Formats: sequence, C-alpha cells, structure tokens
Amino acid sequence: MEKWLKWAIEIQSIAQAGIEYTDNVYDIERYERLREISAEMINEKSNISLDKVKNLFCNETGYQTPKIDTRAAIFKDNKILLTHENNDTWSLPGGWCDVLESVKSNTIKEVNEETGLDVKAIKIIAIQDRNKHNKPIYAYGVCKIFVLCEVIGGEFKENIETTEINYFSLENLPSNLAEEKTNKEQIEMCFKAIKDKNWNTQFD
Repeated sequence: MEKWLKWAIEIQSIAQAGIEYTDNVYDIERYERLREISAEMINEKSNISLDKVKNLFCNETGYQTPKIDTRAAIFKDNKILLTHENNDTWSLPGGWCDVLESVKSNTIKEVNEETGLDVKAIKIIAIQDRNKHNKPIYAYGVCKIFVLCEVIGGEFKENIETTEINYFSLENLPSNLAEEKTNKEQIEMCFKAIKDKNWNTQFD
C-alpha cells in the first residue's frame, strides 16, 4: 500500500474517533476538517469523486474497525461455483456481513440470496486483509473470510445481484473475474483447501 494512502486512512481513523469521543466544539470542528483532508487526499490521488470518497470513507461513527466480507467456496466434480454479476464479472458468492449475522449465518444467507442454493458451512479456509490481496486498494479495512460450504438443496433463482451461476475448473476460470472481490489466487487457494484434508486456516 502506498504511503499516502496509509496516511489518509490513519488521519481519517483518528478524526472519526476524535469526533466520537470529544465534547469540545472546537476540537470537533478540527477533527471534521481532518476528515475532509483525508477524503481530499484520496480524491486527489485517485479517479474517485470527492462525494463518493466521503460517502465510502467518512460516513461512519465511533471507533473505526475493518468491515467483514464473507465468501463461500462451493465445489462440485472438482469445479468451483462462481456467480455471474450484473456488471458481467464473476465472483465467489458472498458479501458484507450484516449487523445481525455471524460469519457462518451470513455466508449461508449470501449464498442463498445470490444463487438460490441452501448450503452448510463446513470450515474457514482463510481470513485475509483485503488490501494485501485485492485491487483496487480500499480506503478502509476489510477482513475477507473464505468459508468452505456444501450444497444441501435449492436451485438458482433470478435475483437483483446475479444473472446466473456456473461451476468452473481451475484451468477454465472466466477471464472477467471481479478482482476487487475474488481473484485467481484466492480461487486457487480454495482449490488447495478442498484437496487438503489437513488444511490449516490461513490468516494475515
């Protein structure tokens, strides 16, 4: 990660905590300005509009912590299930962990919403710091949790997120992967996990 981005993330984190915990109106004003500066840094160094940066980067309260993203690895005949999204890219099924969900329940829920399949969560393959593995770099932390799952029922249903699902071999992955969500190296890791009965959870 580039130094300027680390600085911007740290400034925003300090500002967010300061806004939450101080009662001094002058300090609040200073922290809000620091938060604006961090957003302006991201805007200046990227092609993301200032409004979008503020929406993604400066809209939370309280102490800043990483978000959780769960991804399901589902296999059939030595092939892995991918979802075809509305923007014509392919990804492991999954998404943000909702506030009332655990890692396990969220994985099951996301799979059902995006594929129509009912699954059982078996074990965690890996916990990754997203910015160490996926591009583009996000201005906030994300813990990506890859969960090995087994289909126990259901069938594909049309939904607002995905247009189809399909199973792919490692040698025949689609070229248009949603790299910001799932890249080839992460899929390769899932294949290694399903083949290794003694797989140990990988974590950053």
